[in-house]
Amino acid sequence: MSKSVATKLGKGISPQQFVDGMTKNKEAFIGWMEQFNWPSAEDRQFFESLNNRDDLRCLILMADWCGDVVRNIPVVFGALEVSGIPTEVLIMEENLDTMDEFLTMGGRSVPIVIFADESGNVLGQWGPRPAYVQEPMVAFKKANPDREAADYQDNLAVTRQEIMRRYGEGPGYQADVVRELRELLESL
Repeated sequence: MSKSVATKLGKGISPQQFVDGMTKNKEAFIGWMEQFNWPSAEDRQFFESLNNRDDLRCLILMADWCGDVVRNIPVVFGALEVSGIPTEVLIMEENLDTMDEFLTMGGRSVPIVIFADESGNVLGQWGPRPAYVQEPMVAFKKANPDREAADYQDNLAVTRQEIMRRYGEGPGYQADVVRELRELLESL
């Protein structure tokens, strides 16, 4: 059965309302927004070309406490800002019904960027991280199915360190986010 977010369209808040309402990580979030640069003029032109389409909507499930939101959503906002795609934010804790329809490997992970048509039929999704950054978590989940195992937390800590290493210190990872979003949108 195909997914629908029809009941959520028009119920979210704007990207600016999200930023204004942040109580955690606001400074870091704005810092990553300020570091956003287009990987190429061609990428920017692609996102600008989406202004010709009125059939796309975007809902983003997220929360200000999440490090992946702080890293990735400034890029998503930057790319979508020029696209003309109506974009709304759904705060995870206020939309657990929707969150539970978009689990990552069985868990609630944010951000989840959902693209739908004007009727709310889900066309595609992205998140919570660029694929290269997500690889260690995928491997961890496969290797550590038992959350009660004695070494689960230690292994999780090592995995999180590797994720941070893959993000890197600077905004280089942002090109991966733009590329993955572009590939997704090109397929819709």
